Amino acid sequence: MDSFTEFYHSIAWFIPLIIICVLWDVVWKLIAMWKAARNNDLAWFICIALLNTMGLIPIIYILLFGNKSGKYNALIKNNEGENSEEVKS
Repeated sequence: MDSFTEFYHSIAWFIPLIIICVLWDVVWKLIAMWKAARNNDLAWFICIALLNTMGLIPIIYILLFGNKSGKYNALIKNNEGENSEEVKS
């Protein structure tokens, strides 16, 4: 029993570190997955969901593609509107 107690006390600092790292990864992963879903980026969504990179891939996605939803979706809607008028004619 003494060896277990010694082992536990020697790594007690490691448990809060793991909890902080897991929370860090989960927060970034959820934000990036939400943005990928809003942007209809299925490949990015799957990569972010499957790869555990301590938040690196989610942060890269957010920085490079995260703001695409506003202007990008407006352009798509405008183009769809123009195409539907052409089809009706």
